[in-house]
This record gives sequence, structure tokens and C-alpha cells, in this order.
Amino acid sequence: MFLPINVKPELLELEDAEILLWPQIVSEFDADQLYHDLYASLPWQQDTISLYGKTHNVPRLQVWMGDPGRHYQYSGIHLKSTPWHSAVQQIRRHIEKLSHHRFNSVLINLYRDGQDSNGWHSDDETELGEHPVIASFSLGATRRFRLRHKRRKDLRPYSIDLSSGSLMIMAGNTQHCWHHCLTKTTRAVQPRINLTSTLEFPKHNSSTTIE
Repeated sequence: MFLPINVKPELLELEDAEILLWPQIVSEFDADQLYHDLYASLPWQQDTISLYGKTHNVPRLQVWMGDPGRHYQYSGIHLKSTPWHSAVQQIRRHIEKLSHHRFNSVLINLYRDGQDSNGWHSDDETELGEHPVIASFSLGATRRFRLRHKRRKDLRPYSIDLSSGSLMIMAGNTQHCWHHCLTKTTRAVQPRINLTSTLEFPKHNSSTTIE
């Protein structure tokens, strides 16, 4: 199913960041099979978020999956992990071999069409450690991933199209120095599933990095 782990990634040339990209870690056929399996079998839910006193639907569907006892919170949303799906476990093990990092949880997003999105943010919550390592694996439609530096206006924003079967690892100072997002598009696009894997630390634990 998965391509050999000795395939070398591309290093994106961004200052104040450490980002590796594997354009394809699984065959096109198997990526399609994984997409349809997860799309049909995961317990997708749409959470709500409160902004300026108003409640809004999160513009995508989500599943939080991880080791027993894992919890995750962002933007006022509290997520409790569901048990590992067998296909997600396979993806997790392969990503761990490629990245040489261990992951104990994954946030899985379903972007149903071009109007589903994820706004500018950084994955820098305390429970992700001092230097979070974030693994982002994509299935389904190709969508544009964008980055912009938090402080340096001399650095131009960066965009990359993430295709089905691709893996991106963000490490080092990336989350401290860069925001990223998946913007809306008016183009007709098919659904996309993204698996964002992390290692969470208990909030009282000051351990560092683990994607």
C-alpha cells in the first residue's frame, strides 16, 4: 500500500521554518481506497465555535482520534478522542517510520467542498510541546495550503497545493513563526480529507517536541 520509506522528502525553503514534503507516500489507487474508506466509516461531526458572542458552525466536519484519555481543545472547542480506526492506525505507523516521530492523536478534517475551510492559525497549543511537530496527510481533492510569517512583512506568503497521498511535516520553529490556513475557493472541487497528527503532552508536562 505505502511507498518505500527511503523516499527522500523535499525541504521547503522558508526562513524560520522546518517543513518537509513527500508528494506521494501511498499509491494513487490506495490513496483513493483510503479516502473512500474513511469518508464512509468515520463518525463525522460538525462542531460549533463562539466568536464575538455569536455561535457559528465550524466550516468542515471533524473527528478527533487518539490514544485512551487524550483530549484536545482549540478555539473553545473541546474534543474527546474516539478509538483508532484500523486504516488510520496503518497511516499513523507509516508516518512514524518516515518522520522518526511518535504520534498519539490525530485531528481528521473533512472539507466537503470549496466553501469548507480552515482560517489562519498555528498549531501551538501548550499540550503540543515547546516545538510541535505536525504531520499533515491529505486524501481526496487537491487543495491549496497557505503560510504567512507572523512578524516579518519582508517575507512573502507561501502557497502549496497538497494532493492526495501527500505528507507534509512541520517542525522546528514553524508553529511559533508562521500561520497557515486552507482558504475557501470558488472552484468546483471534490471533498478532501486531511489527517493532522500530533503528540500531545499533559498540560503540566513541560516536555518538548515530538506532525
